[in-house]
Order: sequence, then structure tokens, then C-alpha cells
Amino acid sequence: MVNDQMVNRTAAPFQMPMFRAWVPRKIQPWIYILQVLCIQFSGGVYLGALEAVRGTTALQLEDLLMLLYAGLAGMAVWFPMLFRMKFRFTNQQLLIGSAAVIAVCNLITMRTTNMAVLLPVCFIAGIAKLQGTFENMSNIQLWMTPERDFGVFFPILHIVLLTAITGSAWLAAVIAFHFSWQMMHVLTIGTMCFVVAVQLFLCQPWCPMPQRMPLRGIDISTGLLISLLMLMISYILVYGDRLMWFFSPTLRWVLALSLILLAFIMYRLKTVEKPYISLEIFKYKNVLAILLVTAIAELLLGAEHTLEEIYWTEVRGLEEHTKGALCLWSLPGVYVGVLITLYWLGHRKWKVWKLFAIGFGCILVYSLCMYFYLDVNVPIEQYRLGLAFRGCAYAILAASLMWSLHESVHDLEHFFMALFIFNVIHMYLAGASGYGLYTTLFKHFMADNMSRYGACLTLTTLDSQLLSTFNSQLSTLSVSVMSVTLKQIYGQIIWVSLFMTSAFLLLDIPRVRTGIEKVPYWPVYGIKLLTRLR
Repeated sequence: MVNDQMVNRTAAPFQMPMFRAWVPRKIQPWIYILQVLCIQFSGGVYLGALEAVRGTTALQLEDLLMLLYAGLAGMAVWFPMLFRMKFRFTNQQLLIGSAAVIAVCNLITMRTTNMAVLLPVCFIAGIAKLQGTFENMSNIQLWMTPERDFGVFFPILHIVLLTAITGSAWLAAVIAFHFSWQMMHVLTIGTMCFVVAVQLFLCQPWCPMPQRMPLRGIDISTGLLISLLMLMISYILVYGDRLMWFFSPTLRWVLALSLILLAFIMYRLKTVEKPYISLEIFKYKNVLAILLVTAIAELLLGAEHTLEEIYWTEVRGLEEHTKGALCLWSLPGVYVGVLITLYWLGHRKWKVWKLFAIGFGCILVYSLCMYFYLDVNVPIEQYRLGLAFRGCAYAILAASLMWSLHESVHDLEHFFMALFIFNVIHMYLAGASGYGLYTTLFKHFMADNMSRYGACLTLTTLDSQLLSTFNSQLSTLSVSVMSVTLKQIYGQIIWVSLFMTSAFLLLDIPRVRTGIEKVPYWPVYGIKLLTRLR
């Protein structure tokens, strides 16, 4: 009986009951795609306008990155609340509320530079951004895949997400170059007004639950404590290199408080009857392995935000709009990666091991391209291939890892809790850790290389007639040493991505995957060997 109902439900034509009757049915899903693009292009701060913001305010790079990670923390921590909000409020309430909150947050972020105000504002903007995105995409899921095939849904979802991430950075850079960085916030406020107008004039209140689900019983206090812990960790990782890590008393105090807060959160998660995050998630098969692979992939892809930024800005001296236009070349790679994932998971239903190998192989090709092309004499057009492979790797790994998590965690409530942990690593923790790791490695290798190669510029080896050109020679040397340092770090990325690619290719071989026998203790092995000899 239940199977017959499911068949009839999937066979029924797709409908969107939230639209008014006079709106043409064919354009209804496309209106929601336009809405989700408007919401995804929003944010508290914009990566493409970082240099413009730094030039007109007293905010440093670390401050702006802290605000960026505050927004990502808000997005990650809100995942367990998504379905509770969907079953409590109407579609119109959620989208108008998300758009209004994003508009107000953008109005505040362009009017103040007070970090105590900007941090909670960016955090709330991240929550509203995720809620609006989920509400739009969940209503057109059956339009994209009537069978609710997540091997189709997750790749298509990442077309929207990755297009918006890259496109918003480029758009913010172009607007900041031609006008001012505040105009990107004005544009966002305008697009949020468009979302509100669509909901008021084209839609009507609608909720999938006839009886609204109350919000009672949600462990909000633990969710807020987790958010505070995430902000404290991001403070350590972002400001670590600037404050000399744990030589700083401030970072030592923050670390101590973070450990105490972590212990208290774990205590609450074990004792509260309905915790914000259930620890039962980690008992599902392959969840820990998926989280580990996610962390490694994000650390490798973190070179995009740190090493590329150093190279484009310090070595090549590119303007923000030029960097944004160059990074648009990652989008063709994103679309190719999505097509590969759709064919692999949605059409052929193949196992995911070799797909992981393809993703890490794309990271390997990207790092090889950057390694061999890191030279001031190389035209910037030569980097397009490497950037395309980087986009392809991100699309394949992000969609396939999320699909793997869904395959491992079948319970709907637990799946959204698992998505919270996945996105803490995917969007937030690994990115901040990558920034701290790469900046520290760069500082270490840069100092070592300057001490090695700088010996040629001592006064004892310089001709007195050339002393007037000492500054120019020092500048040339520093640029060359930066290129060498970046090559050293990309060399480490090459080795790690090569290892991960080889490991997943080996795991795809049935004999290696299922036929490996545990090596016994040496005395046991010796006894068996003696028995055979006798």
C-alpha cells in the first residue's frame, strides 16, 4: 500500500502550490532558481572587495577573514534547524524573513567598522542565507529529480552554489573597481527587495505541514555554545600567525577557554534528552572516514584562498577585478566536474572510490600547473588550465562527499545533523586551518630562503657604484624568493594529492579493498612459520 502511494506520488505532475494561480507553471521553478541566485550572491563581507575595504577602513585582512568565517559559522550551525523551521513557518514567511535579515545585515556592514557589531551581524547573515537557500531548493527538488535521486540533486545544487561563490567575488571586485565597495551591499539590498516583491505579489502563504510543528524541545543553548566555540577556534586560526601563535597570552587564554567550553558542550550533548547534535551520528558506517577525506580535500583546496592570493597580489601585483576575472576560469571546470558527477552517480550509479580519485587527481593537476608556471615572466593566461582543474576538483569532491554522507546516514533528522558536522569541516574549520597552516609555512620558508639567497646582497659583495640600485635588487630578490617559497608549498600539496589519488585508485581494486588480511603479531607469525617448517 505504501509502495503504491509512493509510485503515485512520483508519477504525479510537479506542482508549486505556493504560487498564485495566474503565474505560468513553466516559469515557476525558474523564478525560484533566480531567487536562490540572489540569496547566494549575498553575504556579510565579499571576498572580491577585500582590498577596497582594507584601503578605506581600519580593518585588517585577519579582521575581514574573521567576519567571513563568522558568516560561514552561521551557515553551518543552522543545518539542524532547517526542517523544524520549514514545518513551522510558511514558505512566504521564511523567504521574506531571510531576505529582510540579509538586507538589514548588509545595510549595517556597509555603515560600521566595529568588530563587536560586525561579528554577530555576519553570523546572522549566514543563518539567513542558508535558510533562504534551503527553502528555495527544497521546493524545486522534485522538479530537478522526480525520484529524489541525490546523485542528481547534489551536483545540480553545487552548480548554483559554486557559480554564486565565484561570481559574487568577481562582481564585488568589478563594482569596487568602478564605483565603491559599498555599492555591492546596495546591489544586494536591491536583490533582496526583488525576493520580497516576488513573495508578496506572485506567491501566497503555504506550508507542507497542515499542523505546524512547534519549536519546543530544541536545545538552542547548546547550539549557541557551539557557535561561540566555532568563533573562538576561528579566532585562533586566523590571528595565529599575526600574534605569533601561542607565544601570545591572548591566544593561550582563548585556547584554554575553548577547551573548557568544548568539555562543557560534550557533557551537554551526552546528558540532554534531545541534544542539538546527536553523537549517534558517529556510529553510522563510513561517517568518520567521509569527514576525514573532507578535511584533507579542504586543506588541499585551501591553497586557493592563501597561496593564490599571495601570488596574485604580492608577486604579480594584480588588481582585484583582474584576479576576479582570472578566477572565473574555474567555472568551466566546475561545470565539467558537475557533469562527471552527474554521469557517475546519477546515471551510471557507479561506486564512489574512483570518483574520489578523479577529484584528488584534479587537485594534483592544478598544483602541478601552479608549480611549473610560478614565474613573473609567465602570462597570466597560462594559469587558466590550472584554475579550471581546481574548479573541477571542488565540484567533484564537494558533491560526491555530500552524496556519500547521505548514503551513510539514512535517518532524515540525523542526516541534517551530520550535514552540520560536514559543513563545519567543509566550509569552515578546514578553510580556517588551511589559512593558518599555509601562512605559517610561507613565513617559515620565506625566512629560510631569504637567509639562504640573501647572502649575495651583502655590502661586502656589492660594488660601491651599485649601492644606488640596492633597493631595486632587494625587491627583485624578494619577489624571486616568494616564487620559490610558493613552489615549495605547492610541492607539498603535490605529494599529498598524489598519495590520496593513488590510495583511492587502490581502494577501487576489489582484491585490495576486500582481500587485505590483518597482519598478526610477530610472535604469532613466528609460531605459524615454525609450524610450517616442521
